[in-house]
Amino acid sequence: MKKPDIVILGAGYGGLMTAVKLQKKLHVNEATITLVNKYDYHYQTTWLHENAAGTLHHDRTRIPIRDVVNMDKIQFVLDTVESIKPEKKKIKLENGELQYDILVIGLGFEAETFGIPGLAEYAFTIEDINSARLIREHLAYNFAMYQHEDGKNLGRLNIVIGGGGFTGVEFLGELVNRIPELCEEYDINKSMVRVINIEGEASVLPGFDPQLAQYAMNSLQSRGVEFITGAMLKACKPDRIVFEKDGKEEEIPTYTTVWAAGVRGNSIVEKSGFEHSLGKIEVDRDMRAPGHKDVFAVGDCALIMNDKTGKPYPSTAQIAIQQSGTVANNIKALVQNDEELESFEPNLLGTVASLGHNDAIGDILNKWKLSGWKAVMMKKIIDNRYLLKLGGPGLLMRKGKFNIFY
Repeated sequence: MKKPDIVILGAGYGGLMTAVKLQKKLHVNEATITLVNKYDYHYQTTWLHENAAGTLHHDRTRIPIRDVVNMDKIQFVLDTVESIKPEKKKIKLENGELQYDILVIGLGFEAETFGIPGLAEYAFTIEDINSARLIREHLAYNFAMYQHEDGKNLGRLNIVIGGGGFTGVEFLGELVNRIPELCEEYDINKSMVRVINIEGEASVLPGFDPQLAQYAMNSLQSRGVEFITGAMLKACKPDRIVFEKDGKEEEIPTYTTVWAAGVRGNSIVEKSGFEHSLGKIEVDRDMRAPGHKDVFAVGDCALIMNDKTGKPYPSTAQIAIQQSGTVANNIKALVQNDEELESFEPNLLGTVASLGHNDAIGDILNKWKLSGWKAVMMKKIIDNRYLLKLGGPGLLMRKGKFNIFY
């Protein structure tokens, strides 16, 4: 009997953890497992805001796939997925084609611009290591250009972040740590630099505990961040942005707009004929795509409704990692002809948001509200715990964050 071909698309939190768990659960004689990724490394999406600000080198964020995957048990294909053809059980790659018996889709997210004019052309997004590195280099370029040009163009020193959600706020925290270093390097008075956040809601971190959200705003404002809440970005241009507040349009001159206000699932999912909502498959409880008994989705490509709230669970690293356990167990059951599949139930342990090197907020198990150094420590414990689960003590020692008091 032919061994089933298991193909995992994407080495993000959900995809890579599924691969790592399957290599422990299945013997090489039971199935052929193939992992496809467009990079030969996994990167920690939750650290990208630090790379973008320039407070953490991108080499710390990326983890070579060979360091966590047993290449004797898993075939790794370095390629880009172009399309999925579920009716033929085929995946078209940039440089070839794969056949599957069981498929795991973990292709990650894409930025959602909501049709705002100029956003796709002129704004930066924090999506992967390359986009984060581009932002870091762009910031330095504009500080250098401010000193190089004859006329002092303040737009070079105005940094606008669209969106006060999780990514936007964490990026703001890293920026205010990085700005003094840039000012010293390029001989610029720090008071000339503006860091501006534009958020459509009345406060940043909508959905977070209101007291903690207010703490975050106060902390960032005390370090120079300007918040414009209840405002909508209307257009992004090469040298300025246009926003509307209280029915009035205003402009801010800037060469640096970072859009952190919207993500969606992967467009490949949308084009492949699966039932979806903005590129996310509303999976069944066993994490399979409706109508496809051989296709699972994880992470940003999976949509799971919270029956209590009637809203989707957020696409967080925490949930993606938990999903990988259910998906790996269910694939093992299919391979071993076990008809009993697990249902996925998120176990939300809490959320911690960093506000720079030495400040953070956290909501743990809906019981404990943390801020300041306690939340900073909790954030690093969470980061280190993931590294330990992914690659054991060796990976933790190489990539972990142990600078608790910085």
